[in-house]
Amino acid sequence: MRVSRDELKGLIQTKLQRAGLKEDHAEVAADVLTFADERGIHSHGAMRVEYYAERIAKGGINVNPNFNFEKTGPATGVFHGDGGNGHTAAKLAMDEAIKMAKESGVAIVGVKNISHSGAISYFTNQAANADLIGFSVCQSDPMVVPFGGAEPYYGTNPIAFAAPSSDGRMITLDMATTVQAWGKILHARSKNESIPNTWAVDSNGEATTDPLKVNALLPISGPKGYGLAMMVDVLSGILLGLPFGNKVSSMYEDLSEYRKLGQLHIVINPAFFTALTGFKNDITQTMEDLNHIKPAPGFSKVLYPGQNNDVVIEDYKENGIEIVDDIYEYLKSDVIHNNQYDHKNPFAE
Repeated sequence: MRVSRDELKGLIQTKLQRAGLKEDHAEVAADVLTFADERGIHSHGAMRVEYYAERIAKGGINVNPNFNFEKTGPATGVFHGDGGNGHTAAKLAMDEAIKMAKESGVAIVGVKNISHSGAISYFTNQAANADLIGFSVCQSDPMVVPFGGAEPYYGTNPIAFAAPSSDGRMITLDMATTVQAWGKILHARSKNESIPNTWAVDSNGEATTDPLKVNALLPISGPKGYGLAMMVDVLSGILLGLPFGNKVSSMYEDLSEYRKLGQLHIVINPAFFTALTGFKNDITQTMEDLNHIKPAPGFSKVLYPGQNNDVVIEDYKENGIEIVDDIYEYLKSDVIHNNQYDHKNPFAE
């Protein structure tokens, strides 16, 4: 079914507040989740709400965190999340990074001890909306086999990037270092759909098209994706003195405990390197150049990174955001959670 952006955000915020989040924290979380859904990234949208609600209700997210930003240098800092809501902490940390980049030309801010923060392009878009370049990486729980390995070590460890253009659009990249994000497996399960045989393997290490049989995900492009996952883990885990690799806590292992995840924002101010107007014009030109490249057989047009999302946004603005009926009914109901996530094996049926 389809609902308006305002209705979806309002339903999500209300549910998270009922679970225990403060109004301002719930509003940010709802905005991040709606941001994902309105771009067609449903794996990181409303379908996550019941999981968050259960973790909040069971004490696994600190609803009264002592958020604290520690400036450690002219262009560096650490945002201490104190086990709080990851969406809110990551947004506030990016706010601090933007302030520093405006003054110093560049900023690097680590975000420590937070819960899951959703689609991280939300935070790089914050930077692009401020005429800056945004780059963000974060950890996730181990569910990916390293190249040449037979058991999971790293998480999907996403990378996001955004840069502004001269006409309000932006180039954006939000990718897992796996062929697909775990949320895509969950989305396929929720819709009883099969998955491509290049996404994941079963308990025997064999490729599978059944999302219920997934035992581990595959890194993108073999050793290249494996190397990127390692890089993300170093920057958002080891660099911040946090658990890393297969020591990162599971989303579902114990919903009563804080997750202690890490994230790193890097922000660059183009005006410190070139004329801002020229930079933004060149980004626009890049978009136009890409759109006018002769398409390969089977393609109608070459799209710039993030353009598919723009198309979905326009459709949803006109016709409403598409969400699964069951998820809409949950958001409308008085139910907070159904105890379906605590201590659950994410790979199990």
